[in-house]
Amino acid sequence: MEQEGRMIPQQRQVLFFLVLLGVSGAASELEFSVVEEMERGSFVANVAKALGLEEMESGSFVANVVKALGLEVGELHARGSRVTSNHNKHFLQLDSKTGNLFLKKKLDREEICGPTEPCVLPFQILLENPLQFFPIELQVKDINDNSPTFSDPDMFLRISESTASGTPFPLKIAQDLDVGINSLQNYTISHNSHFFLHTHIRSDGRKIPELVLDKALDREEQPEFTLILTAMDGGSPPRSGTARVRITVVDVNDNAPVFLQSRYQVQIPENSPIDSLVVTVSARDLDAGINGDVVYTLFQASYEVSQTFGVDPSSGEIRLKKQVDFESIEKYEVDIEATDIGALSGKCTVLVQVMDVNDNFPELTMLSLTNPIPENIPESVVAVFSIRDRDSGENGRMICSIQEDLPFSLKSHLENFYSIITEGALDRESKAEYNITITVIDLGFPRLKTEHNITVLISDINDNPPVFIQTMYTLYLPENSSPALHIGSISARDSDSGINAKVTYSLQPPETGDLPLFSYISINSDNGYLYALRSLDYEAIQTFQFTVTATDGGSPALSSQAVVRIVVQDENDNSPLVLYPLQNGTVPCNDLVPKTAEPNYLVTKVVAVDQDSGQNSWLSYQLLKATDPDLFILLAHNGEVRTARPIRDRDMIKQRLLVLVKDNGEPPLSTMATLNVLLVDGFSEPFVKLSDEPKDEPQNDSLTIYLIVSLVSVSFLFLVSVILFISIRLWRKRNSAKGDRLGPNCQFSGHLMDVNDTGTLSQSHQYEVCLATGSGNTDFNYLRPIIQSFTPPISDRKSEKNQGVQSTYMLDYM
Repeated sequence: MEQEGRMIPQQRQVLFFLVLLGVSGAASELEFSVVEEMERGSFVANVAKALGLEEMESGSFVANVVKALGLEVGELHARGSRVTSNHNKHFLQLDSKTGNLFLKKKLDREEICGPTEPCVLPFQILLENPLQFFPIELQVKDINDNSPTFSDPDMFLRISESTASGTPFPLKIAQDLDVGINSLQNYTISHNSHFFLHTHIRSDGRKIPELVLDKALDREEQPEFTLILTAMDGGSPPRSGTARVRITVVDVNDNAPVFLQSRYQVQIPENSPIDSLVVTVSARDLDAGINGDVVYTLFQASYEVSQTFGVDPSSGEIRLKKQVDFESIEKYEVDIEATDIGALSGKCTVLVQVMDVNDNFPELTMLSLTNPIPENIPESVVAVFSIRDRDSGENGRMICSIQEDLPFSLKSHLENFYSIITEGALDRESKAEYNITITVIDLGFPRLKTEHNITVLISDINDNPPVFIQTMYTLYLPENSSPALHIGSISARDSDSGINAKVTYSLQPPETGDLPLFSYISINSDNGYLYALRSLDYEAIQTFQFTVTATDGGSPALSSQAVVRIVVQDENDNSPLVLYPLQNGTVPCNDLVPKTAEPNYLVTKVVAVDQDSGQNSWLSYQLLKATDPDLFILLAHNGEVRTARPIRDRDMIKQRLLVLVKDNGEPPLSTMATLNVLLVDGFSEPFVKLSDEPKDEPQNDSLTIYLIVSLVSVSFLFLVSVILFISIRLWRKRNSAKGDRLGPNCQFSGHLMDVNDTGTLSQSHQYEVCLATGSGNTDFNYLRPIIQSFTPPISDRKSEKNQGVQSTYMLDYM
């Protein structure tokens, strides 16, 4: 109540403020009313109490919209409510939490509506989710805040002294911007003896004061009168305005001007240019001379009339002073006065009807715009807007549309309220934004069109998993590579955007625990680069595979998998391995060749393997050294040792061959193998006891170096040979008892072994092999007669020593 008191501090009566809530049955439209000039935040009324609802806390609000709309307070807030209006000005504010409607600013009814009564401001309560409109009208009621005023504070009348009693003289009217009871109600005139005041009410409701002659005038008695005209409104307390009426009594002029028509009716289009002719009025005065000259003026013109029309004082032409607007004022009533020089006058009325033309483009007001919108939400509200056309009739009717090739539809709500809604879920990956053109066309002639463009962005939803470029990757890794070697990369693409498209990679552990995957391979989680954690051995593992998972950064995260197969590439890192003859020094027997063997006789076959693969495992054989180089040949591709010529008597019994086994790698690797061959008369003969000789000799000695070493050490070798010969003879004498038969530690096997092409040799041979397992040395024992025949002379043994021939062992064929 303090705010109400501050609003009218110097007035003696209390303004009666009442808010009235009404519901229209046909349109379901709510109506509120409020008095003008209420201060922002001032208390107006407790509508809930007026409606018989529960009492609410007092505050500055217009109405409890929640109760009026039949909603709950929480629902109003949750559904996103706000106040919308076709007008650019917003006078109200809604508190969605309490449902109270507040004034945002002071309302001036005269500024908003002018002379229009009632003054109604339409607005709407918009609920966004789901979309719903509630049309409401706010009626602004007038208070007596304007006093009547005269446009001219001084009026001048010239009245002939011959004027008869009862003659009325219209006076200029006062203007009061208030309406209803607060508008102008009556006029009074100051006390005098010749005139009284009569108020005439016109068809449009205006009150016209008329000064009526009550008593005949006598210029000689009183040539002038000064009267005070007072205009009063009906407010409480009433307001008033005054003007002075100065009357000059003139001599007789007995004919007043008379218009040819007392009432003119014209129509002008609202787009008529300024200074265009509206109509020409004409009046005649029967007096002659100067008393017959007529001057035309506007009479009792309102502010709008005086600003819009002008009359030529001599010709009576009425022209436009400013352009008229049908949407503001549809018709004007213009009073014209014709006055002669004797102050006699005549009057006429011109009714000007403004004709509407299609001069206003449709207007579009965007009330709500949701941007961006999620791609996976069907029937999402994109925009809410209203349209209007200030023209009337067909000129004011409108058609609203959007493009047909878009996944959006236009939905109409209240009159001239529309919303744009998605027709279904959108796909950002197909199209990330849409340009929507809202077209509003009126039905006037010519048709006027307004277009409004909006850009709708589609926000991304994590609805696409990462997709690998390949479902299966094959990468190659050289064996023995250095740790942390980059061996390749995999890549997955996600058609989403932002964090939803950020892909991270991870290794999936194998289904079985046989392969320690994480000790072999690592992956960069950001770019999918694969690295070998340690070197791999092709001979241990040739290939393995694992699964890589690509996961995006969305919520929930989506993922896909790809299989990666690692192929280990072989390198030449293994030398050939000789399987036959064994090179470990455990088998004392040698290959036996009968002296009757023909050329190309298969002596033996060097069997070797290489753990590498491909060309790294292709082996070739090369004979480096031999006791008699021309006696044997070595086939390079299969390792077969064959006789090159017939065996001669002078050929040494013990033949030593040095074979080089080489692979085809880059660089090639090789292995040396030593073969010992005995030339015998027959396989039925007992084996010769061979002397122990050094097993190692330089493999790469050239002939020159060998001869030099032999010449330098000939004396030393001769001495060693003599000592060795004597030692052997003594040892044989000690074991002479064993010469008649084979001892228990050396027995001939009683069967023959057939070795076909599937083994080391390609021809069948029969060998009688005996291994002396009980002896400290690894020699064969033969029958005594045969021993003597196979015992070479000392000179022959010395020759064998000089040539570096070593006795090796015979492979036991299994």
